[in-house]
Amino acid sequence: MNDISYKVALGGIVSALCLVTMFLSGIIPALYLVLPMIAGVLMMIIAVEVNTRWALLTYIAVSLLSMFITFDKEAALIFALFFGHYPILRFYIEKIRIRPAKVILKFIIFNVCIIAFFYITVYMFGLDQMLDEMNEFGKYGALIMLAAVNLVFVLYDYNLEICYMLYRKKIMPKFRRKKH
Repeated sequence: MNDISYKVALGGIVSALCLVTMFLSGIIPALYLVLPMIAGVLMMIIAVEVNTRWALLTYIAVSLLSMFITFDKEAALIFALFFGHYPILRFYIEKIRIRPAKVILKFIIFNVCIIAFFYITVYMFGLDQMLDEMNEFGKYGALIMLAAVNLVFVLYDYNLEICYMLYRKKIMPKFRRKKH
């Protein structure tokens, strides 16, 4: 849609929903990873309904606001570093025709973002407990953790595809106007 009021309204609604989910991450700490994932799926709706540029603007706004208003800064950071922009970037990645290149690019993006998250969390926020948790696995603790989160990423990427198809085939047609 090209109507600017529609774009602004949808962006505001999705931003509010994202901020509520990010705020809930401070209230329900057990879901500090799940709620940013859900907020990321909401970013995908903006990309589908409006365009990826508008979705990136919404992502930036939600990322900045969530850093200020959420209690769980770790959840806000993982949203800002990965879960917020990946569902949007995925639209560009999926246009690559060579499947191995597409998969490799997805893993590169994920691993760069997750390693940045780790270093920012440990060294800027001072959460040294992550280092202690990795040492429990021995000298290969960091590699084991990285392998484990890469498996989670495969599941997340697959679920993003399912959410996208569900939205396109089941939800979106119900909101489209019928032309007479």
